[in-house]
Amino acid sequence: MGAVKTKRMPRAVREQQMLDAAVRIFGRRGYRAASMDEIAELAGVSKPLVYLYLNSKEDLFSACIRREAAALTEAVRAGVRPGAPADRQLWEGLRAFFTHTAQHPDGWTVLHLQARTHGEPFATEVAAMRTEIVTFVTQLIAVTARDAHHDPDLPEHEVAGLAEALVGAAESLAAWANTTPGVTARQAAATLMNFAWAGLGNLMEGRPWTSAVPLT
Repeated sequence: MGAVKTKRMPRAVREQQMLDAAVRIFGRRGYRAASMDEIAELAGVSKPLVYLYLNSKEDLFSACIRREAAALTEAVRAGVRPGAPADRQLWEGLRAFFTHTAQHPDGWTVLHLQARTHGEPFATEVAAMRTEIVTFVTQLIAVTARDAHHDPDLPEHEVAGLAEALVGAAESLAAWANTTPGVTARQAAATLMNFAWAGLGNLMEGRPWTSAVPLT
């Protein structure tokens, strides 16, 4: 065990240190394997102080999820310029997403893997974040449809489905990119942009996919 620091500092700062340490431990060891002793040591505080500030391991994990989810959604929103062309907005949103997940791999692991596999209320916290991002992407796709002038009334269910598919692809690609050496955030964003925009572009220009044979 390392020596516990005793230097006094504002509670908010100390709490962020604890959350930083917890995200790192949870992200690398998993929720069940992570120990409060490890988290306290990494944060440079006593274990009783962690409990005093954050109550329990469950509450600490929930606090990590909320913080990381808020940071990710804010990064995506901040990365998009509202007045930019639709394709630029989508590109900027994807680039912001992949940049943030690459810069905070432990936080992304907590959100994408750990929180979803340990039941309520953790999964609910992540679901709320995902809903917010899907809503944001839905709005971007709706703007794209309007800007295309060809089909400004793209059915709502199709817009919603496209947003769900795009967010799901981004989540999977981020997990892959973070564990694949040599893949940068920009490359990951470009890969998904090329994949998504080829389809979106055709759809907005009135060239949806049709089968050469009757669908069954």
